[in-house]
Amino acid sequence: MKGIILAGGTGSRLYPLTLVTSKQLLPVFDKPMVYYPLSVLMLAGLREVLVVSTPVDLPRYRELLGDGTELGMKLSYVVQPSPDGVAQGFLLAEEFLAGGGACLVLGDTVFHGHGLTGLLRECVLDVEQQRGGVVFGYPVQDPHRYGVLEIDRRGRLLSIEEKPSTPKSNRAMVGLYFFDSDVVRVARGLKPSGRGELEVTDVARDYMQRGKLRLENLGRGYAWLDTGTPEALLQASNFVQTIEQRQGLKVACIEEIAFHSGWIGRDQLQARRQRYGGTAYSRYLGELADGGGWH
Repeated sequence: MKGIILAGGTGSRLYPLTLVTSKQLLPVFDKPMVYYPLSVLMLAGLREVLVVSTPVDLPRYRELLGDGTELGMKLSYVVQPSPDGVAQGFLLAEEFLAGGGACLVLGDTVFHGHGLTGLLRECVLDVEQQRGGVVFGYPVQDPHRYGVLEIDRRGRLLSIEEKPSTPKSNRAMVGLYFFDSDVVRVARGLKPSGRGELEVTDVARDYMQRGKLRLENLGRGYAWLDTGTPEALLQASNFVQTIEQRQGLKVACIEEIAFHSGWIGRDQLQARRQRYGGTAYSRYLGELADGGGWH
């Protein structure tokens, strides 16, 4: 299985912040937003990742992230000519996936919670061994803004609707999706929705109707933050700041994940540290290289 980060779009809800830069390059407290979805894929154990973005912004992602060598990974890039829906990401990734499964994460989402690593790796194994797909549900106060999951008393999926005017539940489908190798075929067969987009909810519905979709509910122990508005971006930054300053541990530190996963050594960690100058982020990497930090 390989990872996909969808980092395109105009970010119009964040204007004027995003008039001259990609939304996913904006800061969430002490690091670029794109570090957060990348960290999710890394925690899932995925070392090959494709970044999808606009023709204008893609060079900036290349400059920031490189080819992945410094993280013990392989990072690739592809242009999204126009924002035609989340499911378009699977079509753009067809050559990259080379007939394998995919984990797609939206570039403007932040996930955090105890046990997240184990949950993500379980999903990878489940899809690779059992085939099918996995989506995640999270309770929200404004479900009409999201894909909505209707479930029965046993927790089984009954329906999936994209931004319904009258939601059947308060459970949103978050921007993280695991699908087997059928996903490109399914995405290719979609028709644009009334919004003119290829909807990922339609991909999930196809799997659900074939009995191939599993729902993972993210409960009280998890945080899922959408950063698509100025208010949400500030809330996400405040959340990360609170966690980091209380625990002394970084959230979504991609070098830390690579180091503790055994993908890079101490010398590579020190080299990455030099990139960040004399910042607190750099000092944190230095402490990791000296034997401190999270295990």
